[in-house]
Amino acid sequence: MLICPQCKFENPNSNKFCQSCGTSLTHKVCPECSTDDVPVNALRCHNCGTECGTVFWAIISKETNGETLGVGGDEGDEGDKGVISSFPLSPSSQIALGSYLDSQERYQLLDPLPAQTETATITDVGVRVLDCQPYQISPIEAILASQQSDLLTSSVEASGIPDFAKVYIALESQGHRGIPPIHDTWQQGDMQVVIIENRSHWQPLLELWQEERTSSLKILHWCYEMTQLWALLEPVNCRQSLLDLANLRLDEDQTLALQRLYVEPSNFQPVTESPEDAQAQTSAIPEEPLTIQALGRVWQALFRQSQRTQFGSVVQMLGDLEVGKIQTIAQLRSCLEEISIELEALGTATSPPIKENNTAVPTTIVQSDEPEDMISKTDDMPTVVLAMQLSSLEDAGRTDVGRQRHHNEDYFGIETKIQKLEFPKSRVVQGHGLYILCDGMGGHAGGEIASELAVNTLRQYFQEHWITNQLPTEDSIREAVYLANEAIYKLNQQDARSGVGRMGTTLVMLLIEDTQAAVAHVGDSRLYRLTRKQGLEQVTVDHEVGQREINRGVEASIAYARPDAYQLTQALGPRDENSINPDVGFFDINEDTLLLLASDGLSDNDLLETHWQTHLEPLLSSGANLERGVTELIDLANQHNGHDNITGILIRAKVRPNLES
Repeated sequence: MLICPQCKFENPNSNKFCQSCGTSLTHKVCPECSTDDVPVNALRCHNCGTECGTVFWAIISKETNGETLGVGGDEGDEGDKGVISSFPLSPSSQIALGSYLDSQERYQLLDPLPAQTETATITDVGVRVLDCQPYQISPIEAILASQQSDLLTSSVEASGIPDFAKVYIALESQGHRGIPPIHDTWQQGDMQVVIIENRSHWQPLLELWQEERTSSLKILHWCYEMTQLWALLEPVNCRQSLLDLANLRLDEDQTLALQRLYVEPSNFQPVTESPEDAQAQTSAIPEEPLTIQALGRVWQALFRQSQRTQFGSVVQMLGDLEVGKIQTIAQLRSCLEEISIELEALGTATSPPIKENNTAVPTTIVQSDEPEDMISKTDDMPTVVLAMQLSSLEDAGRTDVGRQRHHNEDYFGIETKIQKLEFPKSRVVQGHGLYILCDGMGGHAGGEIASELAVNTLRQYFQEHWITNQLPTEDSIREAVYLANEAIYKLNQQDARSGVGRMGTTLVMLLIEDTQAAVAHVGDSRLYRLTRKQGLEQVTVDHEVGQREINRGVEASIAYARPDAYQLTQALGPRDENSINPDVGFFDINEDTLLLLASDGLSDNDLLETHWQTHLEPLLSSGANLERGVTELIDLANQHNGHDNITGILIRAKVRPNLES
C-alpha cells in the first residue's frame, strides 16, 4: 500500500499516481531547485545535487539466548559505535556498500559496515540507509497507527517483533522528542534490524557545551533534561543511552535528544569518551548496579572534554553525587534548582533581559505543577519552568480567488519588526508582529473594498497607538476594531447601500510582542494554533447562527441542521458599532508554535483538522519553507474546497529558555 505524500490517500502498490489527488508516487520535487522529476528512491537531485532522499538510521544487532546485545556488553566496547560482544555477526551480515539490508530491496546501505578485527568482534552496528520505497507503509507503522494504546502491547507481542524494537515501541507512546521514533523492524534468524529516525547529523551536545557563549543556566537546563530522560529510560533499562557522549545530541531548538537507545548490561559501564578509554576501563570496573552517580560522571566528562571550568556549587553537587550524598533523582533536581536560583541571585547576566509589560522576566528555575510547563513530566516530580524568550519570528501569507469565484474579496496585511541584540555570550531577539485577515462580502466592488479598508484602517491605528514594547490593551484593540467598522459603515451610508448590497467583512487579527500574543475576531475567519504538545487547536469561535445556538445549549446536530446555521451573526461594516462585539483574547507563546489565520475558504469542511499532520505540523521545523507551506495549503483547499476565496497567513514563533547569564 502506497500512502500519498500530499493527501495521505491509500493507493495500491501498482499505482504511479495518487488516485485521489493525482500526486506522483514515483517522483518528487527537489526542495532546493524545484525539479519535479526526482525519483523517490534517489538519494540526491540529479539537477542540483541536493540530498533529498529519505534517510534512516539502521541498527543491526545479534540476539543471543533470547537477549538483545546493545551497547555495554562484557568486552570489546567500541565507544560511540555501540559495538560490544564476543558473539560475531554471521557472514551473511557482511553487506557491501550500496546493497540492501532486506529481501524486499527497500533499505539501501549508505555507509560501510565496520570490518571485524582480531581484537574486536562486532555485533551491534549503526549505519545510514536510504529508504527506496518511502511511500510504502511499514508493518510497524501500520501497527502503531491502527492499534489503541490498550491493545498495542498484545499486538506487538503477537507480531514477532524483535525484542530490541519493543523498547522503542514502549517509549513511542510517551511522545518524548528525545527518543528517536521507530520506522521499521524485522528479524532474520538471530539477526535483528531496527530502523529509526536518522539523527547522526544532529549537533552533538559536546559542541555547544564547549562554546564560550553557552550560558551556565543553559548547561543546568541540559542537566535537568538528562534527569528527565533518566526517569523515562529507567523502566525499560535504557539509562545507558545517556552515558555515551557521542549519543547525546541537540535538535534544532537545542533540546537534548538521543541518537539511539542502548540496552543496559548486567554490569555498570563507565562513561564512554573514546573507544580506547572504554576498552581500558571496562575490565577495571567491578559489577555494581547503575545509579545516578553515572549522570555525575557524564557531566564531569562534558566539563573535562569541553575544557570548561566547573562553576560555583556545581563542583559541590558533583562531589556529593560521587560520594553518594545525592541518591535520588528528586534530590538531584532539587540541587539543580538551588544552583540556578543562586546564579540568578548573583546577577551575572551579560545582557539586559527581554521585558514584557515593562517588567523584566526572571530566568529562575522554579517549581510548578501547571500543564503548560515547558518540560513535560515523566514522573511525579515538580517540573522546571523557565521564562521563555523569542528565538525567531517568521511569516508568510497568500490569497487565491479559488476555483469558482471570478474576483477575490479576501484581503490581508502583515507588518513585522524584528530587532536583534547580539553580544559575545548572548543573543536577544525582540519581535513585533501585526497580522490581519479579512473576508469581504457585498459583491464585486463591495466586499473587496470593505476587506481592504478594514485592513488599512487597523494598520494605521496600530502604527499610531502601538509604539511600546508591550501589547495594546483589550480596550485599545476593541477601539481599533470599532474604527474599522465605522469606516466601512460610513461608506455604506454615503453610498446609500441597502440589504445584501451593504458591504462588510469578517476579521481575524493577531498581535505578537515577543512571547505574548493577542487575538481579535469578528465573523467566521479563524485563528489556529499548533504546538507539538497540544496538536492543532482552533483558538477563535465562529460568530454564526449555528454556534450561537450551541452557546444557548442546543445540540450541535440540531443547531447546524438549520438552513441559516452558517449565516454570520456579526461582521464589520453593515451596521454601527452597537451591533458588533469583537472577541479579544490573550495568550503566551511558551513553546515553538505555528499560528494560522484562515478565511473560511481554507477552513471549511474540516480541511485543516483533517490534514494538519501533513500540511501544518512539518512547518514547525525551522528548516521548513513557510512560503511553500502556505502555497501548498492554498492548493489543498482548491482541491477539496475551491468554492470560495482562499486566504492564509502562517506565523512560526520559535522560543527558547531565557538563560542568558
